[in-house]
Amino acid sequence: MINNILKGIKAYSGSFALISKLKLWKYFAIPVLISIITATIIGLMSYGLSDNMGRFIAKAWTWEWGKETFTTISTFIGAIMIVAIGLILYKHIIMALSAPFMSPVSEKIEEHITGVDRHNHRKTSFQEQLWRGIRINVRNLGKELLVTIPILLLNFIPLIGSIAATVILFLVQAYYAGFGNMDYTLERHFKYKESLRFVRKYRGVAIGNGIIFMLFLFIPFIGVIIVLPLSVTAASLKTVNLLKEENLLNKKLSNLEKLKA
Repeated sequence: MINNILKGIKAYSGSFALISKLKLWKYFAIPVLISIITATIIGLMSYGLSDNMGRFIAKAWTWEWGKETFTTISTFIGAIMIVAIGLILYKHIIMALSAPFMSPVSEKIEEHITGVDRHNHRKTSFQEQLWRGIRINVRNLGKELLVTIPILLLNFIPLIGSIAATVILFLVQAYYAGFGNMDYTLERHFKYKESLRFVRKYRGVAIGNGIIFMLFLFIPFIGVIIVLPLSVTAASLKTVNLLKEENLLNKKLSNLEKLKA
């Protein structure tokens, strides 16, 4: 697991240079715009709702003694909940809506790595890519929210609970971010359920990719601009190499490699 996480992280090295080399920046224009708009809307909503969430949680404490302390803790937990849910929504919205624009990026990278211009992989339309992105991310959104709610309850355990909740929550969010980035490549080669099995097998790679994805989001403004280009490029690089290692690319690629040998 640790080794795969490191592999997912290392895939980011050279991503910026590869985007420039393959002239991929033009594909990111609309996804970056989607990212900025989504981040702005969710950021404003989160800012306005954090205090309300804290006050709502504080109502659970009906006694006078310790009420001020519980209210302070509730406000902190409320803010964490809103930020966590906001990040989850942001991540899945941009990944779902960007799917038709990220698939060509992934395909260009695959062509660069394999040296084969035209593969025999599944051909999908703009609408099919968008529906696949929505389906994957709605599924992941539901699962992530179900996991996130009990994790947030750990914040009520003094000191250790808050630290544990933050670390676990970060890794869960990283996994689903990497999951979405890897699927831009997998959608050409696998059907829905096959992709789920592949990502589960390489969940460490998904977490590694997602760790950097999540860290980008903590960089004010610049983060939401560079997060998709670099994370998708890194995920595509690693996913294609994993497919090659398992001999899961198309027969045309296999035949070409035999001729070269």
